[in-house]
Amino acid sequence: MEDITIYILDREDNELELTIPADSGLNLMELCKASELPVEGTCGGMALCGSCHVYVLSDISILSPSDDEERMLDMLPETKANSRLGCQIKLTDRTNGLKVKLAPIS
Repeated sequence: MEDITIYILDREDNELELTIPADSGLNLMELCKASELPVEGTCGGMALCGSCHVYVLSDISILSPSDDEERMLDMLPETKANSRLGCQIKLTDRTNGLKVKLAPIS
């Protein structure tokens, strides 16, 4: 597979369809920032700040959070069962078609 497509709903429910090379090495936070979406990623992808919090609208079973990510999510005010940190979602052919919504800014 050469390209993957990711669907992102912003905080006003506008959907963006973003296509990138499957081997780009980007994570979801980096893709959001490169696409000028309002995602801060202030910790640089270390799962320490929660500013890249998203809700996964696709099948979340393909994404398993690390212990560090789960600890950070536990501290965020608007965490749901489908919450993830964008910095921890590596974009690969496995995530092709992934759909997420940006969580409210905490």
